Amino acid sequence: MQRAGAGPVARGTYAVWVSRVSASGGGAGPREGSQRDSRQAATAVLADAPAVDVTRLRVAIARLSRRLRKHELAGLTPTQLAALATVEQTGPLRLGDLAAAERIAPSTLTRLVSVLEEHGYVQRYAVPGDARAWTIAVTPHGHEVLDRIRQENTILLADSLLTLSPDQLAALAAALPALEQLADGAPPDTAGS
Repeated sequence: MQRAGAGPVARGTYAVWVSRVSASGGGAGPREGSQRDSRQAATAVLADAPAVDVTRLRVAIARLSRRLRKHELAGLTPTQLAALATVEQTGPLRLGDLAAAERIAPSTLTRLVSVLEEHGYVQRYAVPGDARAWTIAVTPHGHEVLDRIRQENTILLADSLLTLSPDQLAALAAALPALEQLADGAPPDTAGS
């Protein structure tokens, strides 16, 4: 990305327009301001496609994600909850594999797993033939809590959708495949190119 000034930055078959905007508002072009009071905005522009305000998209996704993680149901931090969901999705995991999947240090993982065990959400099992290795699996109580959290988040999101207009709901429905692709980190579909 370009660090100073404004202008397009070529990225393959699209360009990203980077501009300096004040912290109090947006803008299409560069603005003057102190380093403390300004930030960069980015817009992705593809040939024959509408421009996407990347900064607004990133902020909206982050804010929505934070809203969906704000609940006290399980008494867990977002990192602990993510690790629990990973173990449930993947099945029993060795501790090292969980650390790699969650991109956390082994010392952090040890504390995290201890908290999950204390809550009764996971159980450790010794790996046969390897005295130093452990596998963890989600307990029935852990499955129940994850199901309740998912249900709570689905209701919260469904209630939020009621505030949107029919046109906004249609736009959101049309954007779902693209959002899913972004979430999965899948490469773009180039079959039509």
